Amino acid sequence: MSNKNEKYLISGEKGQWEVVIGLEVHAQVTSNSKLFSGSSTKFGAEPNTQVSLVDSAFPGMLPVINEYCVQQAIKTGLGINAKINLYSVFDRKNYFYADLPQGYQISQYKNPIVGEGEITLDMPGGSKTIGIERLHLEQDAGKSIHDLDPSSTYVDLNRSGIALMEIVSKPDLRSPDEVNSYIKKLRSIMRYLGTCDGNMQEGSLRADVNVSVRKEGSKELGTRCEIKNVNSIKFMQMAIAYEAQRQVEILESGKSIDQETRLFDTKKNETRSMRSKEDAHDYRYFPDPDLLPLNIEKSLVEKIKKDLPELPDQKKERFIKDYSLSSYEANVLVSEKEVATYFEEVIKTADKKLSTNWIIGDLFASLNDKNISISETPIKAKEMASLVNSISSGLISGRAAKEVFEVMKESGGDPVKIIEEMGLKQQSDPKKLEAIIDKILDENKDKVIQYKAGKEKLFGFFVGQTMKISGGTANPQLVNDILKNKLK
Repeated sequence: MSNKNEKYLISGEKGQWEVVIGLEVHAQVTSNSKLFSGSSTKFGAEPNTQVSLVDSAFPGMLPVINEYCVQQAIKTGLGINAKINLYSVFDRKNYFYADLPQGYQISQYKNPIVGEGEITLDMPGGSKTIGIERLHLEQDAGKSIHDLDPSSTYVDLNRSGIALMEIVSKPDLRSPDEVNSYIKKLRSIMRYLGTCDGNMQEGSLRADVNVSVRKEGSKELGTRCEIKNVNSIKFMQMAIAYEAQRQVEILESGKSIDQETRLFDTKKNETRSMRSKEDAHDYRYFPDPDLLPLNIEKSLVEKIKKDLPELPDQKKERFIKDYSLSSYEANVLVSEKEVATYFEEVIKTADKKLSTNWIIGDLFASLNDKNISISETPIKAKEMASLVNSISSGLISGRAAKEVFEVMKESGGDPVKIIEEMGLKQQSDPKKLEAIIDKILDENKDKVIQYKAGKEKLFGFFVGQTMKISGGTANPQLVNDILKNKLK
């Protein structure tokens, strides 16, 4: 496989193949109650304890639209620069599963709540715009559990009726890396908006991945296969790589691709056939007779638009302009809302450049090691600012700050107190440093003569001896200045 010039190609025996990818992201709407009932959406409840008569399809029970979920969908549509449709219709999508009590899913087909939009990705080779086909609201199904009993399948209906936004991209993605960037950007936008928490491990964000291949340079789309319900970015990337290679091998053997739905086996790292792919007519869509069409007031859309928070792209531009950050630095800092908030809290009282380096470098490394988010770190923004200020003011050296940070990342705490307790306060008294340096120069007269004769590398020896005698607390800049004057 090749990534030359950011182009992801698969090398087959008969030439190079391009991968074409489209995503159908299912994002759970952040809402206390379900799309058509008042049941709770709280994660982790005991099975079948958050199920109303509507969710379980009890005869005669009628769905009632959750207005807040509609507003959340509009907000998300505005966040992805999409057209908001003032008229939309809920349809019945008919199919049978044991965890779908109604025998149909209430979804949207011809008249979705949100139309075409777009998302801009920041890729190593430059920015790339990915088109959004639509965003529609639909209810989630329940969950079938197969591993509690060897001969039975259990059904938990807690998820039944939870509001989902299905966000359908255009087939504009061309590599697993672009899919990674797309999912992260979409998740970041929704988290900024507060419309989906994006917790993939809780099922709040998952995707159906459509994959096809075509000969390099061809404009015609190949037959696609849909990989259902992939719930991590890593698995999406693995599934795409496997599926694309599988299709290339089939096509190069002279056979054709069957349009089908497939599942990704994470243990075997392979996709396998689930069923032949249905078309829209197989679902027998028709408008739900229990729900009136949605007629949304334009004034509501304008109000939601007016109240939108600053989104990642806007924040990135401001960070570059106001704080003189590089595009890379700004991109990293705005990727998560909590990170951007933490950064701005730190730089209220601390040096911007130094703060940026410490947050992106040491703090992020600590978060990755512990596999925690920035909201879980014991180092509060105020404490990080204090640490940065301790370096800027000359209270401690950069090397000593690393030692202080090691303590802070485990239990937090006031860095100034930690500096005192560890005896790391930087020695910045010129008279005391001069006394140390005079002693070193006096004990190493031969090296002083060599230095003055042109062996300038010995300057590092004198600095090292000074740091050693001072226990690493000597102010490096002051040591350099004093030594230069003494050695003239």
